Amino acid sequence: MMGPITEFIVSAVLIIGAGFMLIGSIGLAKLPDFFTRLHAPTKASTLGVGCILVASIIYFSVQKGELSLIEMLITLFLLITAPISAHMLAKAGLHYKAKLAEHTQNPQLTERAYQHQGPEQDSDEKQ
Repeated sequence: MMGPITEFIVSAVLIIGAGFMLIGSIGLAKLPDFFTRLHAPTKASTLGVGCILVASIIYFSVQKGELSLIEMLITLFLLITAPISAHMLAKAGLHYKAKLAEHTQNPQLTERAYQHQGPEQDSDEKQ
């Protein structure tokens, strides 16, 4: 049986998670280019799903009277795979030279990334 304090905590964490998910979804729809659209849902959605899973952990742990391991494993899997998949998508965007918005900062860095040059290659050329 859950008390009112536990219900409030679960509800608050669910609302915070839903807010992060909403922000990530709006960012995905409204941001101007591939890389910024990639950034919004990977960061905000990871936090949103993480908060929802924390609320689920709290709820089912209190209901069952024991720690809920399934949600913990899902959270661990999410925290491991989300950054890796975002990195792979960003590398694919660089490989296919995804178009950037006009106001993107530091176009020289972008050009070097498109040419697959690291910072050390650029410093070697200057010498």
